[in-house]
Amino acid sequence: MSDQADDYPHVRRMRVMANGEPFHVLDQGEGPAVLFCHGFPDTAETWRSQMRAVAAAGFRAIALDMRGFGQSYAPEDFRNYTSLHVTGDLIGVLDALEIDSAVIVGHDWGADYAQRACIMRPDRFHALVSLSIPFSPRGDTSLWEDLRARGLGERYYAFGLSEPEADARLLPASNTIRSVLYWLSASPPPGERWDPIDPAKGMLRPPLVEIPTWADPDYVAHSISAFERTGFHGGLNYYRVLQETFGLTAAFKNVTIAQPSLYIWGGADGLCRFFHPEPPAVSDLSPVWPGLVDVVELDGVGHWVQHEAAERVNEEIVRFLAREVCDVAR
Repeated sequence: MSDQADDYPHVRRMRVMANGEPFHVLDQGEGPAVLFCHGFPDTAETWRSQMRAVAAAGFRAIALDMRGFGQSYAPEDFRNYTSLHVTGDLIGVLDALEIDSAVIVGHDWGADYAQRACIMRPDRFHALVSLSIPFSPRGDTSLWEDLRARGLGERYYAFGLSEPEADARLLPASNTIRSVLYWLSASPPPGERWDPIDPAKGMLRPPLVEIPTWADPDYVAHSISAFERTGFHGGLNYYRVLQETFGLTAAFKNVTIAQPSLYIWGGADGLCRFFHPEPPAVSDLSPVWPGLVDVVELDGVGHWVQHEAAERVNEEIVRFLAREVCDVAR
C-alpha cells in the first residue's frame, strides 16, 4: 500500500490489496476502527464529513471505494457482486490494514451489504450503523420475487436499473449525478420528489437546480469525474446480482443482527417511505433486528442523509459509538 497527498488534512489515501485485488481506501484518525461503505452512485468521498467527526472523536475512520466503483476492483460480470464477494472485500481490507474488528457504517447499497457482513462475520463486525436502509432478514422469497408478486415488476425503479441498457441510459455522468442528488433529496417540492414506484417521478429527470445548497461542489465534481472515468456498469451490477445473492445465502435464512445497531433515515426519503410507510420505532423493527438500540428519523431530509443533515448524522454516529461501542472496541 502507498500513501498519497490529499486535498483535505490528515487523510491517508492508499491502495490496498484485498484477497489479491486492488481497493482504494481513505484512512483518517487513530483508535478503534469504523469502516464506511457507500452506495449507488457514489464513492468513498461521500463520507468526508463523517470521517472527520469520527476521527476527531478518537476513532479510526476508514472508507473504501466499493467493488465496481471509483478506483477499486471492478469485475465485469455481475455474478461477482454478491454479498459473499463484497463481504470478502471488507474482510480483506481489514486484514490488509491489520484490523481485527470494526464498527461498520453503510448507506444505500452499502447499508445492505454492511448488514449482510454483520450476519456473515459477527467476529469481525461488532456494531452497525445503517443509513437509509432498514434491515430485513433473508426469508423464503427474494425482494425481486416479492415485488413481482405485488404487481410492481414494471414500476419499481430498480428493475430498470438492472437492465443491460441501463449502462447507456445513465450517461452522461454529469447529468445523472446531478439528477440523482437532487431528486432523491428533500430539495424538490414535496409533490415532485422521487417515488421508487412511480416512473413519472423518476430519478433521471433534469434537476431544477444545478447543485442543491446542501451539496459540497467539490464532492459533486468528484462524483461526476469518477463516473465519467468508470461509467456505471460496476455500480449497476449491485442491482443485477440481487437474485443471485438470494440463491447463495440460504444458509443465512432468518438470521437476525444481534450486534448493537443504529438506524438513521430521512423522513422525506421515498425509498424509506416505501419500506416503512409509517415511521418505525425500535419495537417495530426489533423482532428481526434484536440488536437495534435506536431509530433516528430526520425530518425534512431525503435519501442523502450524510450530506443533507451531515452535522446531525455525525452527532448520532459519534453518540452511538461512545455509548454502545467504545468500551468494547477499546
